[in-house]
Amino acid sequence: MLAAPAREVVLKLHERCNIACDHCYMYEAADQGWRARPMRMPATTVARTADRLAEHARTHGLDAVRVVLHGGEPLLAGVAGVEAAIRTFIEAMPAGVRVEFAVQTNGILLTESFLDLFRRHGVRVGVSLDGDRAANDRHRRYANGRSSYDEAVAGIARLGQPVNQPIYGGLLCTVDLANDPVATYESLLEHRPPRIDFLLPHGNWAFPPPGLAPRTGTPYADWLIAIFDRWYAAPVLETEIRILDSIMSLLLGGPATTEMLGLRPPSAVVVESDGTLEGNDALKTTADGAATGLSVHTNTLDDMLAHPAIAQARQGIEGLGPQCRACPVVGVCGGGLHAHRYAAGSAGGDFSGPSVYCDDLFALIGHVRNRLAADLSRTPA
Repeated sequence: MLAAPAREVVLKLHERCNIACDHCYMYEAADQGWRARPMRMPATTVARTADRLAEHARTHGLDAVRVVLHGGEPLLAGVAGVEAAIRTFIEAMPAGVRVEFAVQTNGILLTESFLDLFRRHGVRVGVSLDGDRAANDRHRRYANGRSSYDEAVAGIARLGQPVNQPIYGGLLCTVDLANDPVATYESLLEHRPPRIDFLLPHGNWAFPPPGLAPRTGTPYADWLIAIFDRWYAAPVLETEIRILDSIMSLLLGGPATTEMLGLRPPSAVVVESDGTLEGNDALKTTADGAATGLSVHTNTLDDMLAHPAIAQARQGIEGLGPQCRACPVVGVCGGGLHAHRYAAGSAGGDFSGPSVYCDDLFALIGHVRNRLAADLSRTPA
């Protein structure tokens, strides 16, 4: 029996970056495999990846797939390099299979030339920004310490022009407990994003995220609850917030739009610049050499999905330990992101326990559930 298919490839088009964020899971985490891989993905590897995705679409009868151009900083590949990759995937797809594109960038290189390219191909653009200048400069600086804020904001301003509204995907903000949550949210709102994705810092039991070693309270829940209360009380919808929208959707019986929540199998696989196949990028925070040993040059995407480390993360509730399976919010939490469950131990580590964010997720989900329940109880029958 075939596993649930992958529907998304995260393509590491360029594995270096033009800034040096000190909270970056790519360069600052346990897995330092990037040092041995090509800076830029060769055209032959792009083509092989496109063929593998087309093969996967045919095998599983998919009518649409998604390619996320990622890095490092993918725009370092240049306009011509990015367009060549896009065209390679379009041309490789079987008849009747639509390929959708997205790119995640720090915004600094987001020129009019890139925006013209992205408009022509309908590429959704997400930009990473951690808040206002002070918040962003805590981590997102150049290697010499210089601020990247002005150049990132200039790129976002170009993206925010009316002509680019169809391709403006939104902003990604890594949660930093040192930043005021409501001030951070409101500073991001100034850029009129259609969506904000608040990302919990990647960590686990072996490498705890900031503020959770030692464990005291639920600081990440408290941070996100402050934003939820401000956002939920607004008289009109100001923007989508992916983690909060997903929690509400799951509580009401709908799907999640983030792999961090819910019990559905992850839909994405990562292809590194040398063709190496990996699971969720956050696995780089678990241990050095977290790669599967598989490659698009020698393996299919179905081979990847069958790999023990990947298959475990796609088993839904059956892949969780007894503590998670017995939890009343497991249908919403889903045990949290697979990488966040890592604990050092046996070969390959132990992923059977709860997320390092377990207490925070439980508190956040409970708060959202109580607000929804209170509102629903006031709704006339």
